[in-house]
Amino acid sequence: MSPSVRQTNLLIFIICTAMMLAAAYMEHVMKMVPCSLCITQRGFVVLTGLLALIAAIHNPADSGRRAYAIAGILSAILGACFAGRQLWLQSLPEDQVPACGPGLAYMFEVFPFMDALKLLLQGDGNCAHVDKILGLSLAAWTLMAFIALAGVNLYQTLRSTRRAWA
Repeated sequence: MSPSVRQTNLLIFIICTAMMLAAAYMEHVMKMVPCSLCITQRGFVVLTGLLALIAAIHNPADSGRRAYAIAGILSAILGACFAGRQLWLQSLPEDQVPACGPGLAYMFEVFPFMDALKLLLQGDGNCAHVDKILGLSLAAWTLMAFIALAGVNLYQTLRSTRRAWA
């Protein structure tokens, strides 16, 4: 017997929470400094998890379930795009890596909001630094997680649910 729609949404939320706890551990305990693309990916992990949590609490009928799942797919795909961009930056030869930019707080303090947002989403030389865990970069692990989250949300979109009427 497969898990219910609500249980699957809770599983998505738990996975996203675990990803954020791992990111906090790496940042605060292992002293890894996140780049702008890492921070952007975290935002999409949080968004994907919150969509799943809201869907689990709301527990809507089929059309609502599909709407939440499609929003989760879009969030995961956007996160995967940023992880892919970071992997691309990491694969560049050293002479082609863009220059390192200012810190996130400085960007939003000094630049107009839209300019700071554009710089944040593009990434810079800081994003080309490779931290590996079990032989893969963090961006590769995050990309695989986003693909899995999109796949589970796709399953939620396509699955057949029959509600028992008493």
